[in-house]
Amino acid sequence: MTDSGVGREAVAELREDPQPPTPAVGPRFDQRHPFAVWAWSLLRLDFTGIAFGTLFFCWSLTPSLLPRDWLYQGLIGGISAAIGYAAGTAIGWLVYEFGLARRPWWPPSDRVLVPVKVAVPVLSVIAAVIMLVYSAGWQRELSTLMTAEGTTTTGYIRTLGLSVLVAAALISLWRVLRDLVRWVARQLNRWLKIPRPAASASGFAVVLVLVFMLVDGILLRVGYAAVNSAFSLQNNETRPGAVQPMLPEKSGSPMSAAPWDTLGFEGRNFVSGGIHADDLAAATGRPAKEPIRVYAGLESADDADARMNVVLDELERTGAFERKTLVVVPTTGTGWVNPTAAQTIELVANGDSALVAAQYSYLPSWVSFLADRGKAAVAGRALIDAVHERWLTKPEATRPRLYVYGESLGTQAGEGAFDGLADIRETVDGVLWVGPPNSNPLWQALTRRRDPGTPEVQPVYADGLVVRFADDGGSIPGAPGPWLEPRVLYIQHPSDPVVWWSTDLAFQRPDWLSEPPGFDRLPSMKWFPFVTFWQVSADLANAAGVPDGHGHNYGTTILDGWVAVTRPDGWTSADTDRVRVVLEALRGHDGPEK
Repeated sequence: MTDSGVGREAVAELREDPQPPTPAVGPRFDQRHPFAVWAWSLLRLDFTGIAFGTLFFCWSLTPSLLPRDWLYQGLIGGISAAIGYAAGTAIGWLVYEFGLARRPWWPPSDRVLVPVKVAVPVLSVIAAVIMLVYSAGWQRELSTLMTAEGTTTTGYIRTLGLSVLVAAALISLWRVLRDLVRWVARQLNRWLKIPRPAASASGFAVVLVLVFMLVDGILLRVGYAAVNSAFSLQNNETRPGAVQPMLPEKSGSPMSAAPWDTLGFEGRNFVSGGIHADDLAAATGRPAKEPIRVYAGLESADDADARMNVVLDELERTGAFERKTLVVVPTTGTGWVNPTAAQTIELVANGDSALVAAQYSYLPSWVSFLADRGKAAVAGRALIDAVHERWLTKPEATRPRLYVYGESLGTQAGEGAFDGLADIRETVDGVLWVGPPNSNPLWQALTRRRDPGTPEVQPVYADGLVVRFADDGGSIPGAPGPWLEPRVLYIQHPSDPVVWWSTDLAFQRPDWLSEPPGFDRLPSMKWFPFVTFWQVSADLANAAGVPDGHGHNYGTTILDGWVAVTRPDGWTSADTDRVRVVLEALRGHDGPEK
């Protein structure tokens, strides 16, 4: 630490030139070990920065949407502490430059400074440990709310050590970049005789461009290519137990225009599974049809248009347009279709149904969401438009009812096919969207224009006349008034980070954190600048790792939503209970084709 006081330490942290003072280690050390001196300077800490870093770290320990273990919390805490440290040094510099620099009584004597320098880190550690104890309690409370396993207080204390390491690494990285800016500025001043202020600005610009080129031009592109390559290899694999279907109602069968080995990992799993006619008849007590499952993988054709032709050929071959229910399922990134959703549709329709889906990427949803969200919307529009146009050519009296089901990134793909609610009403007979990402344009517009006095977590739009929102099966159908057909329903948990994650969380408090909490969110969750963004970002990684009915795990709530949207003839609550028992027994697997 330097001996010039809090304000001057902040100045040393931020000023451009000369280099910040180093510890008094002796002239021989300075001369013989310059690299060690520089390395030690990376670890110097400003006391104002420590105080603010501790404050941000304590904020990060407050509860978020989902339970977090010590590892996740350590990452969030370290990032938050580094941001707080940066804010503290900036505030310290401003206070010194515009308030203390020319005061005769500053800096105070060592008799004042030394106790302060001891008290700040000691009190910071004490405050952090106390908050960790409270945080462990909040995590147990949140785990109990979601019937998940909770953490222990002693185990959660490990968070502090990891957070210190993460914060130190980020602060040191910032200082390396700062020193690089200064070095470039000195070279410009020395060789090109650029004035010092202009050289500093130019040095900053040069380093900024280099960092951008490194991250955007190399790291992201190389990383994207590597991830794509890795998941393309997985796409060639087949899940254990998934075997080629022999029934003509399935794509990938010997009669199919979409060969088995072209369907991809998720496509092969989709067409090999399902509930067969004899099992449906046993579950419903009535004769059942063999459900149709149509799928095209990325390798089923050379391009997107050709894949749509394969899909249409498969729909015609299997007789899908002669069924009672035809459901278009825009998929997530890898082409995944939720087995529970597919089973729900087939059980409710007693097999008189056809499901159609197509793969558009090798990447899982979280990568597609970050790297290429527009691709999902384009793929969804292509699939829905192709099926709808062919559907329109069939006799109106005999063609099936046309529905759209989407989940997670699949809702973004589905929304991409429509220009608004009017377009939905003119195109399909109903829509069920589950766990929509916060960035969905239609979802955003409906939520923003919700009826006054209704909460963001469960909004009411236009008295629920066409579109409705529900947070669990018990809140369907929601608004008490009439619900016109075709019906549109969003199901979204208050604790689902996919629904509530947004970059806006870094800078402004969302309505859902200002309003009373939903049924599975703690009232003690508060909004803090930057911190809440990183908390919810970490929640994304564990969004589906919680019990059914919470987070991004919707379980059999899909059944309640599907029944509400499709309104099957003669359907009763007893039918819903019966189907739910079957679904619960099937949860976790989608049996292979016979």
